[in-house]
Amino acid sequence: MPLDFQIQVDQNEYLPADGTLMDAVISVTASGDGLAAPAADLTVAQVIMIDCSGSMEGAKLVEAKRAVKVAINELRNGVKFAIVAGSSGARLVYPLEGQLAVASGQTRQVAAKAVGRLRVEGGTAIGSWLEAASRLLSGSDAKVKHGLLLTDGQNEHESDREFAQTLRACEGGFVCDSRGVGTGWSATTLDQIATALLGSAKGLLDPAELAADFREINETLMGRATADVGLRLWTPAHARVRFLKQVFPRISDLTGRGVEISPRVQEYPTGHWGAETRDYHLSMEVQPGAVGEGMVAARIRMVAGAQESEEHRVRAKWTEDLKLSTRISPQVAHFTGQADIAELVEDGLTAKAAGDNARATAKLQKAREIAVETGNTHVVKRLDNISGAKNVKADMAHAMGEMLKLDTKRTHRKEATGDADLP
Repeated sequence: MPLDFQIQVDQNEYLPADGTLMDAVISVTASGDGLAAPAADLTVAQVIMIDCSGSMEGAKLVEAKRAVKVAINELRNGVKFAIVAGSSGARLVYPLEGQLAVASGQTRQVAAKAVGRLRVEGGTAIGSWLEAASRLLSGSDAKVKHGLLLTDGQNEHESDREFAQTLRACEGGFVCDSRGVGTGWSATTLDQIATALLGSAKGLLDPAELAADFREINETLMGRATADVGLRLWTPAHARVRFLKQVFPRISDLTGRGVEISPRVQEYPTGHWGAETRDYHLSMEVQPGAVGEGMVAARIRMVAGAQESEEHRVRAKWTEDLKLSTRISPQVAHFTGQADIAELVEDGLTAKAAGDNARATAKLQKAREIAVETGNTHVVKRLDNISGAKNVKADMAHAMGEMLKLDTKRTHRKEATGDADLP
């Protein structure tokens, strides 16, 4: 089926005399008949990784098993899948033969029964779970390879270096959505997984929310219509990409992941697509031109295999008109603010946990100011509660979970669509 990507570039193309920095938000929407349903030849494979460490005892494990059963039930016939129990290592729960099963009425039923027998044991080594998923998926010829990971704890049974090595080894092999449940999980770990494996990261305080979330993930996965889409970026001589970040539906830095197609063209991986919208923040450093001169700072198109979208351009033009050069695109202002909030909150809560209350107060106050300016009322409320929190570790986990969910609040669309701010 043909691709149908629409690209919109939001920027202020005017730079002051001698100005060198150009920012643009690139909104990409995949839609149309070509993306209304999965292509007939778009095969899917999925490995579900469920935390079975000791901390999952009780309601969390009960709800986690229910959620995994819901996810299994959403698998279309013919989808290849496996279930992995994660603790200090990884154990294949279903199937037992060391390879992916094929979804059918019978295999879904047997898999659900195997999940129902899961018990908690051991610690948490998330890298080993991802390695197991990678081994299973590497043997599949499916075009869409997906991991779904659930944890409630810290990645305590492997070093940061080991975990980073695992992520590098898995990069490009499959897309992984990760979920934290309760308050003991690490937002940093989930964010690292989502960044490296081009998936989503989200925290759920209430285990009862897991089933609905897993159902949504697999409904979306089963509707994927295009695999392995790249954002292809041309830049002129004497120009430099400062960064390229996905900023919706989550913040993910793609800067170092470009693959050279030709001396002036890089292609950045964006994973699998269905009917959806994603936004990217491109920041360029260009060689300044004379007042009145202009240039094409970048050319952008979406690519999947041999199919390419129409090209769109980021432009730069130099002016002495202060009013023109100081205007800020609302889209750029919004996403710059959200990235700043996330960084400030992380720094502030780290300082609070270390007992540096002066630094913590300064960082969190600045985060609150930006949240107010950009209309993120849910973050403002959360930040107002932090100063009186007694359990800093739990508060940090939840607050960072809120940061991971910032991208679900599309307040930047309000001006364009007239929609009210989301709570």
